Amino acid sequence: MNIQLRFFASIREALGTAQESVSLPDHVRNVGDVRRHLIERGGVWAETLAEGRVLRMAYNHVMSEPQTAITEGCEVAFFPPVTGG
Repeated sequence: MNIQLRFFASIREALGTAQESVSLPDHVRNVGDVRRHLIERGGVWAETLAEGRVLRMAYNHVMSEPQTAITEGCEVAFFPPVTGG
């Protein structure tokens, strides 16, 4: 499955990217799985998106829970709990 990733504020700064297109393995089926998949990259990805860190996630511009199912071509976004600007 191919999806779009978006990163905002301090998460964008830590990862050094604002967006990315990614092809996911079959076992990645929801927003929480996407987060875990990115954590598996290790390094700054594991630190920034770690399960214990508070962050918000959105699916196609709607605030989402980890169990929200993803679909081909969707957008999953990650951002800190408070984003200004």
